[in-house]
Amino acid sequence: MNPTAAYIQRSRDILTTIEAQAQAIQQAAEWFSQTILTGRMVHLFGSGHSRIMVEEMWPRYGSFPGFNPIVELSLSFHNLVVGANGQRQAMFLENVPGLAGRILRNYDLSKLDSALVISSSGCNVVPIEMAELFQQQGIKVVALVTKQHAEKSTSKRPDGKKLSDFADLILDTGAPVGDAMITVPGLDTPVAPGSTVGGAVLVNCIKAETARLLTEAGHPPRVLSATNVVGSERAVSLFESAYDEHAHRLAKLYQNVGIPSYVSEQAETPTPQQP
Repeated sequence: MNPTAAYIQRSRDILTTIEAQAQAIQQAAEWFSQTILTGRMVHLFGSGHSRIMVEEMWPRYGSFPGFNPIVELSLSFHNLVVGANGQRQAMFLENVPGLAGRILRNYDLSKLDSALVISSSGCNVVPIEMAELFQQQGIKVVALVTKQHAEKSTSKRPDGKKLSDFADLILDTGAPVGDAMITVPGLDTPVAPGSTVGGAVLVNCIKAETARLLTEAGHPPRVLSATNVVGSERAVSLFESAYDEHAHRLAKLYQNVGIPSYVSEQAETPTPQQP
């Protein structure tokens, strides 16, 4: 079997693994839709290449507001590879204890929120601490991992705990140990990872199920849609309204964050009506 045929076959196996998780996908969608219906946000976090799943969820065509993509460039800026802002630094930083807390210090979290934390190995410190901190705030955490890889990996935390230890629900990308899926004759290391395939399918299944639940609840989402599907006027209207809704939701995460100020106190006090 040539590499292309082999990769396609392995991807079909991944789809079978995901199909078996239909009930868990539905549970995640139920938590996420409940958060969105309250006017709050689903927090999305992934370091390294897990950032791909965050951006797949929102904002892009076929997605809708209600999600807070937390993307730290220091943990996921890969294109320079070496030198300043290089990959070595990113890999170092994603295992620095306390960084997750500094990131979340920027938000006023609520028990009405929910979260999706992505880490193929589930063993790097920052995503583990992120999930731990979310749970401490009473927030439901969905972890997206590669089960086989995570089980064979060693946590970078001194206590040995992994992302799965701080998850209310665990989803499996279906990729193999080490992620790479194809063996090439004469090459002693496999190539072509599979977790991105499984992760993208999982988050889009969740997205679709969440959209269904929101629509059934009487609040159909404002979906970013292409002009050649909905027409130019409708497309512009959807983009503008979706971005505005995102801003309105995000404002709630900043309004009362941290130390109170006269500004936050004014926000809590209704403005007197003029006669």
